[in-house]
Amino acid sequence: MDILVSVLRFIGILFLVIMMFNIMIVVHEWGHFLAGRWRGLYIDRFQIWFGKPLWKKTYNGVQYGLGSIPAGGFVSLPQMAPMESIEGAVEDEEGKPKTLPPISALDKIIVAVAGPLFSFLLACVFACIVWAVKKPVSESVATTLVGMVAPGTPAEKAGLLPGDKITFVDGKEVKRFQGMDRSIMWTIISSDNQNIEVDFIRPGKGEMSVLVERPAEAEVAVVEGSALKKFWKKISARPPLRTIGIRPQLSAVVGRIMENSPAEDAGLETGDIITHLNSEPSVSQLSVSSFAWKAGESVKLTLLRGEETLEKEIIPRVPEVDGTKAMLGVEWDRDGIRTLVRENPVTQVVNSFKSITKTLGAVFSPKSDVKAGHLSGPVGIMGLYYDLFQHSEGWRLALWFSVLLNVNLAILNMLPFPVLDGGHIVMATLEAIRRKPLPMKVLEVVQTAFVLMLLGFMAFVTLKDVGDRVPDGEPAVVRKDPAFLPLKK
Repeated sequence: MDILVSVLRFIGILFLVIMMFNIMIVVHEWGHFLAGRWRGLYIDRFQIWFGKPLWKKTYNGVQYGLGSIPAGGFVSLPQMAPMESIEGAVEDEEGKPKTLPPISALDKIIVAVAGPLFSFLLACVFACIVWAVKKPVSESVATTLVGMVAPGTPAEKAGLLPGDKITFVDGKEVKRFQGMDRSIMWTIISSDNQNIEVDFIRPGKGEMSVLVERPAEAEVAVVEGSALKKFWKKISARPPLRTIGIRPQLSAVVGRIMENSPAEDAGLETGDIITHLNSEPSVSQLSVSSFAWKAGESVKLTLLRGEETLEKEIIPRVPEVDGTKAMLGVEWDRDGIRTLVRENPVTQVVNSFKSITKTLGAVFSPKSDVKAGHLSGPVGIMGLYYDLFQHSEGWRLALWFSVLLNVNLAILNMLPFPVLDGGHIVMATLEAIRRKPLPMKVLEVVQTAFVLMLLGFMAFVTLKDVGDRVPDGEPAVVRKDPAFLPLKK
């Protein structure tokens, strides 16, 4: 029964992922389609999904179809640019190549702009929905408190400690730990400086500042195993990003309770927030985990369950299976406390715009750690949607991510490269300046070359996306965790 539920859940989430991903592509292409109709262009095909059509029907001279590969869609506008070598020639009813009249440069620009414009408008629609239903924000993103400093890291050597509240990194004010907008992690990753100045407030000592050294090159993990595993890791692994060795401070929110554990016996529930141990404040997962637990020795827990404050007596013990030390038997929520925030739609769109421009700037900066190998394609995007829908607030997170993604789609398509909408705009502008069309042979060669380059880049990022999901190229080894056995009564 559990397997059936898991399978149905997987199918349901996969369906939602496919729909979310396809909506944004179809709306983008719909913009081109409507603009083409408006300007009187010949439209050969409008197809949802790629591949060989499972269904097709011609209406008003346009072939509408449903493809066999459930990802995106396209509209064929042969008058925009020569694409015969990629899409095939447009044929008449007798199967002969159809001669189409040329269109003006203005028509080309309008049709090219319409796709990104519709993507931007869809982002605005999603932003309004997110404003209405609120956006979930977790401690792991929003806090600037240091929760853990890894031994031997640059942060430890510089003197950073758990509990420090970071205010500035590299001279830039930070408001959150993760994310793109004024975050600690992004400022560190995208910095061009070798050493980074970190300003912080330490309880009892006030404002302080340290210079954190960063190694010249990020450390690359040594891969062990078969030659095939090493080769797969080499070609699929993303370039490492340099960090200083800190993690955010998270409240002790119970994520999962182990079966037959002391936590289960004491009546703890998922979502409980532990605030005190034996009446002493306990503000983080680290402080609870590092508490001197002793097997058989009772400890009084104070916890929050919703708006209610409860007290529980718990007696930790060593797990009977593979146990080495006394434990409560809980796994912490990786996000800490979550809150719902109503964010202005304009702010959402502006922040999304900043995110993509910062990413592109970091990719093209020779001193930044961010490289093309950190970008994702359709596989990575759909994988992220799948991960978001696994979350308890997954539908809200998916809506928020759709704002970011549609703004990104609009901006990336406006880049001045052939095949992209921005490339069509550039070529149409050159055509308007020259007052005559660009040479057909030149256009066909340039378009084909950039299509092949784009396909190559998509294959490259897809390889990285798959590497994220199958990091070792071999079946994963199932980790054996400690387990508790039922107590004898």
